[in-house]
Amino acid sequence: MDNEYNDWLKVKEAEARQKQEQFMDRIAGKLKRPRLREAPDHPFRGAPAYWRELDWSLEERLARFEDNFTAAGGHVARLDDLEAAKAYIMAKAQALGARYILRQDNPLLAELGLDEALAADGARVSVWNGHRSEAWIARAAEADFGVVAPDFAVAYTGSLVVQSAAEEGRSVSLLPTALFAIIPVERMKTRLGEVLDTFDAVGRETLPAGIHFISGPSRSADIENDLTIGVHGPGIVFALLVG
Repeated sequence: MDNEYNDWLKVKEAEARQKQEQFMDRIAGKLKRPRLREAPDHPFRGAPAYWRELDWSLEERLARFEDNFTAAGGHVARLDDLEAAKAYIMAKAQALGARYILRQDNPLLAELGLDEALAADGARVSVWNGHRSEAWIARAAEADFGVVAPDFAVAYTGSLVVQSAAEEGRSVSLLPTALFAIIPVERMKTRLGEVLDTFDAVGRETLPAGIHFISGPSRSADIENDLTIGVHGPGIVFALLVG
């Protein structure tokens, strides 16, 4: 029985290979060119040299980021300093009636002074600190605003790059209704490859559990291409470029 089964498998394999050859021959005939029988050479790996040399000026990086981020449905504000960023978020909180804000436990955001200003205005601010005693994911889902300080921004793709950590939970950028990202202009890069190189440099063993690339608000479409905003993340995203 085993020999008969093995013989049957060999016949079926030969038939399948014959059909595969016929299929590939038909494609080559439609393309009007001979079949390739060997894998072509690939002398280059990764991005070509000219792409790695692309480096826009700071002003062009900021302008290109704004164009690309807004094209994806995000909002961009150019602000002089952290005080202006605080005033911007305060104004949005008042305009949108935000009563609960969640932010990362980040030195830059602590320097912002937003907690005291919002509390004085009647809103509540929580700081994600990684303590398991707090139901942080539930708190993030309840939040009107999430406030983060991205590690980088990328002009060419219009993306924010946010790494997770014990004090900087990924839910801060994923669950609130609206997201505010405070980005010092010196964190703006031209190409995504510049950011990926920094991750390679630190080594796989030191990478965080999550690295998130955010290009505007959450966008989802079903099979009929009906676009819905905010299903899998914040429906409104503000990128505040500071400096």
